[in-house]
Amino acid sequence: MTRTEFLSRLRQGLVGLPMSVAAEIVADYETHFNDGIAAGRSEAEVATALGDPARLARELRAEAGAQRWHQEKNPSAAAAAVFAVLGLGAIDILILLPILMGVIGTLFGMFIAVIALFVSGGAIMVAGPFAGFPGGVAAALLAGLGLMAGAASAGALLAILTIWLVNGIVWFARLHYRLLKPALEPQANAVTGDPA
Repeated sequence: MTRTEFLSRLRQGLVGLPMSVAAEIVADYETHFNDGIAAGRSEAEVATALGDPARLARELRAEAGAQRWHQEKNPSAAAAAVFAVLGLGAIDILILLPILMGVIGTLFGMFIAVIALFVSGGAIMVAGPFAGFPGGVAAALLAGLGLMAGAASAGALLAILTIWLVNGIVWFARLHYRLLKPALEPQANAVTGDPA
Protein backbone atom coordinates (compact mmCIF):
# COMPACT_ATOMS: atom_id res chain seq x y z
CA MET A 1 0.00 0.00 0.00
CA THR A 2 1.35 3.44 -0.87
CA ARG A 3 1.45 6.47 1.40
CA THR A 4 -1.38 8.11 -0.55
CA GLU A 5 -3.63 5.04 -0.29
CA PHE A 6 -2.90 4.62 3.43
CA LEU A 7 -3.57 8.27 4.29
CA SER A 8 -6.68 8.35 2.10
CA ARG A 9 -8.16 5.32 3.89
CA LEU A 10 -7.18 6.81 7.26
CA ARG A 11 -8.91 10.12 6.37
CA GLN A 12 -12.06 8.23 5.32
CA GLY A 13 -12.10 6.38 8.64
CA LEU A 14 -11.71 9.61 10.61
CA VAL A 15 -14.76 11.28 9.05
CA GLY A 16 -16.93 12.59 11.85
CA LEU A 17 -14.09 13.67 14.11
CA PRO A 18 -13.43 17.42 14.39
CA MET A 19 -11.40 18.51 11.37
CA SER A 20 -8.51 19.80 13.50
CA VAL A 21 -8.22 16.45 15.33
CA ALA A 22 -8.37 14.46 12.09
CA ALA A 23 -5.79 16.74 10.45
CA GLU A 24 -3.46 16.33 13.43
CA ILE A 25 -3.77 12.54 13.30
CA VAL A 26 -3.11 12.44 9.55
CA ALA A 27 -0.09 14.74 10.02
CA ASP A 28 1.29 12.33 12.65
CA TYR A 29 1.02 9.43 10.22
CA GLU A 30 2.60 11.48 7.44
CA THR A 31 5.51 12.00 9.83
CA HIS A 32 5.75 8.23 10.32
CA PHE A 33 6.02 7.83 6.56
CA ASN A 34 8.66 10.59 6.30
CA ASP A 35 10.71 9.05 9.11
CA GLY A 36 10.44 5.55 7.61
CA ILE A 37 11.49 6.72 4.15
CA ALA A 38 14.38 8.70 5.67
CA ALA A 39 15.49 5.45 7.35
CA GLY A 40 15.55 3.71 3.97
CA ARG A 41 12.25 1.85 4.12
CA SER A 42 9.72 1.80 1.29
CA GLU A 43 6.22 3.27 1.55
CA ALA A 44 4.77 -0.26 1.47
CA GLU A 45 7.00 -1.34 4.38
CA VAL A 46 5.98 1.68 6.45
CA ALA A 47 2.30 1.12 5.66
CA THR A 48 2.58 -2.54 6.65
CA ALA A 49 4.30 -1.63 9.91
CA LEU A 50 1.59 0.91 10.76
CA GLY A 51 -1.20 -1.62 10.21
CA ASP A 52 -4.64 -1.44 8.68
CA PRO A 53 -5.68 2.23 8.35
CA ALA A 54 -9.38 1.38 8.75
CA ARG A 55 -8.70 -0.38 12.05
CA LEU A 56 -6.42 2.44 13.19
CA ALA A 57 -9.18 4.95 12.41
CA ARG A 58 -11.71 2.94 14.47
CA GLU A 59 -9.29 2.80 17.40
CA LEU A 60 -8.52 6.52 17.15
CA ARG A 61 -12.23 7.40 16.92
CA ALA A 62 -12.96 5.29 20.01
CA GLU A 63 -10.15 6.95 21.93
CA ALA A 64 -11.28 10.41 20.83
CA GLY A 65 -14.85 9.61 21.91
CA ALA A 66 -13.63 8.42 25.31
CA GLN A 67 -11.47 11.53 25.76
CA ARG A 68 -14.37 13.81 24.81
CA TRP A 69 -16.58 12.04 27.36
CA HIS A 70 -13.98 12.49 30.10
CA GLN A 71 -13.67 16.20 29.27
CA GLU A 72 -17.30 17.21 28.68
CA LYS A 73 -19.59 14.76 30.57
CA ASN A 74 -22.73 15.69 28.63
CA PRO A 75 -25.30 13.56 26.73
CA SER A 76 -23.75 14.33 23.35
CA ALA A 77 -20.31 13.26 24.52
CA ALA A 78 -21.79 10.14 26.13
CA ALA A 79 -23.50 9.12 22.89
CA ALA A 80 -20.32 9.80 20.91
CA ALA A 81 -18.27 7.67 23.31
CA VAL A 82 -20.71 4.77 23.25
CA PHE A 83 -21.04 4.73 19.46
CA ALA A 84 -17.27 5.14 18.96
CA VAL A 85 -16.63 2.19 21.26
CA LEU A 86 -19.27 0.09 19.50
CA GLY A 87 -17.71 1.08 16.17
CA LEU A 88 -14.39 -0.25 17.41
CA GLY A 89 -15.90 -3.69 17.25
CA ALA A 90 -14.04 -4.78 20.37
CA ILE A 91 -17.25 -5.41 22.26
CA ASP A 92 -19.30 -8.48 21.56
CA ILE A 93 -22.25 -6.54 20.18
CA LEU A 94 -24.54 -9.55 20.02
CA ILE A 95 -24.35 -9.94 23.81
CA LEU A 96 -23.77 -6.40 25.07
CA LEU A 97 -26.09 -4.40 22.81
CA PRO A 98 -29.40 -6.01 23.89
CA ILE A 99 -28.47 -5.60 27.56
CA LEU A 100 -27.31 -2.05 26.96
CA MET A 101 -30.49 -1.13 25.08
CA GLY A 102 -32.61 -2.52 27.94
CA VAL A 103 -30.68 -0.49 30.51
CA ILE A 104 -30.80 2.67 28.39
CA GLY A 105 -34.54 2.19 27.79
CA THR A 106 -35.13 1.77 31.53
CA LEU A 107 -33.09 4.88 32.35
CA PHE A 108 -34.95 6.87 29.69
CA GLY A 109 -38.30 5.74 31.11
CA MET A 110 -37.18 6.75 34.58
CA PHE A 111 -36.10 10.18 33.32
CA ILE A 112 -39.54 10.66 31.75
CA ALA A 113 -41.19 9.60 35.04
CA VAL A 114 -39.03 12.06 36.98
CA ILE A 115 -39.99 14.89 34.62
CA ALA A 116 -43.69 13.95 34.93
CA LEU A 117 -43.39 13.85 38.74
CA PHE A 118 -41.73 17.26 38.77
CA VAL A 119 -44.44 18.76 36.54
CA SER A 120 -47.15 17.12 38.70
CA GLY A 121 -45.62 18.64 41.83
CA GLY A 122 -45.62 22.05 40.17
CA ALA A 123 -49.25 21.63 39.11
CA ILE A 124 -50.31 20.63 42.65
CA MET A 125 -48.38 23.54 44.12
CA VAL A 126 -49.96 26.06 41.74
CA ALA A 127 -53.48 24.70 41.29
CA GLY A 128 -53.96 22.89 44.63
CA PRO A 129 -54.79 25.97 46.72
CA PHE A 130 -57.53 26.97 44.26
CA ALA A 131 -58.92 23.47 43.70
CA GLY A 132 -59.71 22.73 47.32
CA PHE A 133 -56.75 20.44 48.02
CA PRO A 134 -57.38 18.27 51.14
CA GLY A 135 -55.63 19.90 54.08
CA GLY A 136 -55.80 23.41 52.71
CA VAL A 137 -53.39 25.78 51.00
CA ALA A 138 -50.34 24.86 53.12
CA ALA A 139 -50.81 21.16 52.42
CA ALA A 140 -51.05 21.81 48.65
CA LEU A 141 -47.92 23.95 48.66
CA LEU A 142 -45.95 21.46 50.77
CA ALA A 143 -47.14 18.42 48.77
CA GLY A 144 -46.23 20.08 45.48
CA LEU A 145 -42.88 21.21 46.81
CA GLY A 146 -42.19 17.72 48.18
CA LEU A 147 -42.97 16.07 44.83
CA MET A 148 -40.74 18.53 43.00
CA ALA A 149 -37.87 18.01 45.47
CA GLY A 150 -38.25 14.23 45.23
CA ALA A 151 -38.21 14.42 41.43
CA ALA A 152 -35.10 16.61 41.47
CA SER A 153 -33.35 14.15 43.81
CA ALA A 154 -34.33 11.16 41.67
CA GLY A 155 -33.15 13.01 38.55
CA ALA A 156 -29.78 13.68 40.17
CA LEU A 157 -29.42 9.99 41.08
CA LEU A 158 -30.35 8.96 37.54
CA ALA A 159 -27.76 11.37 36.16
CA ILE A 160 -25.11 9.78 38.38
CA LEU A 161 -26.20 6.28 37.26
CA THR A 162 -26.01 7.37 33.62
CA ILE A 163 -22.49 8.73 34.10
CA TRP A 164 -21.46 5.45 35.77
CA LEU A 165 -23.00 3.50 32.88
CA VAL A 166 -21.08 5.44 30.21
CA ASN A 167 -17.84 5.22 32.23
CA GLY A 168 -18.42 1.48 32.62
CA ILE A 169 -18.95 0.99 28.89
CA VAL A 170 -15.78 2.93 28.06
CA TRP A 171 -13.81 0.99 30.70
CA PHE A 172 -15.16 -2.35 29.47
CA ALA A 173 -14.33 -1.54 25.86
CA ARG A 174 -10.78 -0.50 26.70
CA LEU A 175 -10.25 -3.60 28.83
CA HIS A 176 -11.80 -5.86 26.20
CA TYR A 177 -9.68 -4.31 23.46
CA ARG A 178 -6.48 -4.61 25.53
CA LEU A 179 -7.24 -8.29 26.09
CA LEU A 180 -7.98 -8.90 22.40
CA LYS A 181 -5.09 -6.88 20.99
CA PRO A 182 -2.29 -9.34 21.93
CA ALA A 183 -4.30 -12.18 20.45
CA LEU A 184 -4.83 -10.24 17.21
CA GLU A 185 -1.27 -8.93 16.80
CA PRO A 186 0.53 -12.27 16.19
CA GLN A 187 -2.13 -13.17 13.66
CA ALA A 188 -1.67 -9.83 11.85
CA ASN A 189 2.12 -10.21 11.93
CA ALA A 190 1.89 -13.76 10.59
CA VAL A 191 -0.18 -12.52 7.65
CA THR A 192 2.23 -9.67 6.83
CA GLY A 193 5.35 -11.72 7.49
CA ASP A 194 6.70 -9.32 10.11
CA PRO A 195 8.16 -10.71 13.33
CA ALA A 196 6.30 -9.76 16.51
